Amino acid sequence: MPLFPLAPAGTLLALAAVLVLSMTPSQPRTGPKLLRLPPPDTIGRMPVERALLLRRSVRAYSARPLALQAVSQLLWAAQGTTTPDGRRTAPSAGGLNPLEILLVATRVEGLSQGLYRYSSSTHSLDLSAAGRLAPLFAKASLDQDFIAEAAAVVVFAAVEGRTARKYGSRSSRYVHFEAGAASENLALEAVALGLGAVVVGAFDDERVAKLARLRPGERPLFLMAVGEPAVE
Repeated sequence: MPLFPLAPAGTLLALAAVLVLSMTPSQPRTGPKLLRLPPPDTIGRMPVERALLLRRSVRAYSARPLALQAVSQLLWAAQGTTTPDGRRTAPSAGGLNPLEILLVATRVEGLSQGLYRYSSSTHSLDLSAAGRLAPLFAKASLDQDFIAEAAAVVVFAAVEGRTARKYGSRSSRYVHFEAGAASENLALEAVALGLGAVVVGAFDDERVAKLARLRPGERPLFLMAVGEPAVE
């Protein structure tokens, strides 16, 4: 006679399955919304001096879509990771990285129209909201219609609290130093790719924050419209 009653066969199988699952290493969760971008080109074809010479604010765009590789280059230029320890293309006070970057895609090859959040550490995009959103951002930006005509719009936001923990009352200026460097990086990369860009600072902060699905503690700093310049 067994010391304990035997469990039904079905129960034993269920227990065995639980044991197997508990011993299996967990895998990182992925989903269809996550898109890893192509690796950025770190050699380039245009000297920085030439890009500085040619840089202009562009507010008229052709209907040509952006290549996904171009989007990869632009976002990497703004906030890409450049070292194993997480340093980025733009300098950040104390390495605290308060900036958050979002992409409003209208005409980007390989991307559905919608709002995407950029991850510097994985160089990837995560879909936050689907649909043609650029006209809504144009409306929230005091009816600046060229925003809706651009192939894409980059939203720069910041979590000032990350910087304030170390720098206190001086954090605001440090965040804006960083944002200026990141926007110039993107503008020069746009020139190197044969594209045009412009910084937009006039908008309704609350409406843009809502459209960009900003998280608690994040606030919008400015937008950058990007696309191939229209032929004059």
